[in-house]
Amino acid sequence: MTQGRNSGRGTSGRGRGPLVADKRYPGGSARKPAKKAPRRKTSAKAKSGWRLFGRRKAVRRPPRKRGLLGWLLMPFQIVLRAIWAVSWRMGVLVGLFLVAAVAYHYSKLPEYQALLDGRNQGSVTLLDREGKTFAWRGDQFGGVVTAETVSPHLKNAIVATEDKRFYRHFGVSPRGIASAVRINLREGRGPLSGHGGSTITQQTAKLMCLGVEYDPEIWDSEAAYESDCRQSSLWRKAKEAIFAMAMEAKYSKNEILSIYMNRAYMGGGAYGAEAASQRFFGKSANQVNPPEAAMLAGLLTAPSTLAPTNNIERSRNRAATVLRLMEEQGYLSEQERQMAAANPAELSEAAAARAGGYFADWIMDTVPGFLGDQTTEDVVIRTTLDQRLQQAAEDAVTYVFENKVREGSKAQAAVVVMSADGAVRAMVGGRKVRASGVFNRATQAKRQTGSSFKPFVYAAALELGYSPYDRVLDAEYCIDIPGSGPWCPQNYTRKHYGEITLTRALRDSLNVPAVKVSEAVGRDNVRHVAGEFGIESSLADGPSLALGASESTLIEMTGAYAGILNGGSSVTPYGVEALTLVGDAEPLMGASGGMGERVIRPAAAQELIWMMEKVIAEGTGRRAQIPGWQAAGKSGTTSAAKDAWFIGFTAEYVAGVWMGYDDNTPLTGVTGGGLPAEIWREAMVRVHAGLEPQPLPMKAPEPIAVPEPQPAPRRQGDGVGRGIERALNGVLRDIFGN
Repeated sequence: MTQGRNSGRGTSGRGRGPLVADKRYPGGSARKPAKKAPRRKTSAKAKSGWRLFGRRKAVRRPPRKRGLLGWLLMPFQIVLRAIWAVSWRMGVLVGLFLVAAVAYHYSKLPEYQALLDGRNQGSVTLLDREGKTFAWRGDQFGGVVTAETVSPHLKNAIVATEDKRFYRHFGVSPRGIASAVRINLREGRGPLSGHGGSTITQQTAKLMCLGVEYDPEIWDSEAAYESDCRQSSLWRKAKEAIFAMAMEAKYSKNEILSIYMNRAYMGGGAYGAEAASQRFFGKSANQVNPPEAAMLAGLLTAPSTLAPTNNIERSRNRAATVLRLMEEQGYLSEQERQMAAANPAELSEAAAARAGGYFADWIMDTVPGFLGDQTTEDVVIRTTLDQRLQQAAEDAVTYVFENKVREGSKAQAAVVVMSADGAVRAMVGGRKVRASGVFNRATQAKRQTGSSFKPFVYAAALELGYSPYDRVLDAEYCIDIPGSGPWCPQNYTRKHYGEITLTRALRDSLNVPAVKVSEAVGRDNVRHVAGEFGIESSLADGPSLALGASESTLIEMTGAYAGILNGGSSVTPYGVEALTLVGDAEPLMGASGGMGERVIRPAAAQELIWMMEKVIAEGTGRRAQIPGWQAAGKSGTTSAAKDAWFIGFTAEYVAGVWMGYDDNTPLTGVTGGGLPAEIWREAMVRVHAGLEPQPLPMKAPEPIAVPEPQPAPRRQGDGVGRGIERALNGVLRDIFGN
């Protein structure tokens, strides 16, 4: 029993009994256990320095003695501890400030739908006579797109190009910023100059001007406001980062991307992906293919420089880089990338026509500013432009200057084509036929009209009852001008042709008969007729009025000739048919011009057209003849050949051509019946291609019946009397004409 209890106690864990007590030690006796040392009492202070691990007690080690190195490092340790103590407290304060700033901006942010259209100005969309878009002005916004509705290719291209970690960061990318700073420093710029390392969220924050709206009392202009929004200071970057983080907290990633795609400027006056897609490709942003998407995404880096309407090859090169980035990031396979690179994006016809050229500029000048360049609304203007006729006019100018004008010439030309009611169908304002935003010689240049003014002299005469068959004496002729002395007009040929009809005088563009007719009918009448036909420029007061000493614009002169074609009613040239605000059904403004009051009788207009037809058929305008068509017109060359004109019409269209130098340098060997007539013919041949020839609305005058003289009995002295009579009649004709 005793043995069993001992065995049990040995396994109880409280103590361990001897297993074979007799054999463990020599002598056969068991070794007595050593006495336990008495437990030392510890003070409460000592206990407080101990730590317990389970049931075992850890004894605190005594402090180590500092060596020489320890004493040397001790000041640094103290400084580091002080820095750490300050740093973590500052970190907490900065963190609290950051949270408060983000929360503040978060509370100010509206719903994301309110941020999709961020333009300060409205847009103007210009449609041709068939309703096709040919030009844009203002800040074009094609409509809202979202990350879900836009083409996946465009969405992927933007992320691949602008922010490949867009879906993984919290609005700011430290890696992107560090990489940008490194690149800037390596390229010799400041750390914040050049590459910004901005995320799409930060770029969107900048587009929103960090939530600050334009206030005219703070900024002198919207340009100054936008300049402030694009500052790159360190403080501005910090504010931008806070605003971006607030946006990340407020909106989803796709909502941020949607705001960015709708607000970003993408060149060519287009704001947003939809406007840019319509502007350049004539299709919605949800339909663009990979090469088109790559071109659009590439514009975000430098929209004005890379716009395909400025340089299509530069835009395609940038698109090729975007396609490589899309392949590297898994958005395109190698085969898809190669196919896209082999079939680059092509511009739509409207985009290829650039910005509508001189015609679009003229339209914007004719509409009120609050509906044009300064509009805050989206406006659609339906115009009178015929794009086929526009191309015809452009091709005519290009052809003549390439084939008929000496190389290196600085001479300019302008062309206007319109219908008889004044609807302008085409306009070229200079040799750079596709230029826009430059000086328009068709509407802005006031030049002396020369002999192209003479039809209005004869219009006044016909209205007063003169006949095209009436005769006038072409001989030396002088008028005494008070204060200036005698003024003696000369014909271009320096010759005189005796008694001639008014028809021949106009046909051969003789100056002396024109002045005589003007003086006979009265300068005031001539001035009145020309003014009523639409020549609004101030007209000369002296007798040189008949020879086109006054200045006018090409569009004014062409419109005045249109008045002759339509039967003698005045015409106001116009290009706007209707102006409508987007969303409205009814036009806000109708046609801006058209036919007005009658100036001369229809019969007088028909006789004048008959006279002017002789100019092209037989006279100074023979080089303007159009095969198969009747045409009427008049050439004009000013003194010293500084200006050369040809204006004329068929039954379908009126066209005017001016040629000269901007600095008034005389033309060499050019008259109105020369190169301007050839430009006119080249344009009108193209304009009338495919049309059935129609006769001019002209009427030949009634022949003047001259009674046969009756023989009378001869009496003494008759011969002398008749001789005196003939001499007297000759003197009177020299003075007054026939």
